[in-house]
Amino acid sequence: MEKKQVLVACGAGIATSTVVNGAIEEMAKEHNLKVDLVQIKIAEVDSYVDTADLLVTTAMTKKEYPFPVINARSFLTGIGTEDTKKQILEELQK
Repeated sequence: MEKKQVLVACGAGIATSTVVNGAIEEMAKEHNLKVDLVQIKIAEVDSYVDTADLLVTTAMTKKEYPFPVINARSFLTGIGTEDTKKQILEELQK
């Protein structure tokens, strides 16, 4: 199975993306999935359009990308986190 490149982006610094990063890492281990996690700022996503398989972000983005975008704001609020994780997992298993 191919390694999936997952971009984890937040609006600015890395505080929120660190939490999301950890959650994805755990899920990947649990399900034996190979992921290449890249923590970036939302402004840097454009540099990865050719390589990324998935974008998980806590920032708001209206841009269209050639890969799925999952909103991970639930990791900030703590509401709906399980649903978000399920969405991420589904994409990783494709």
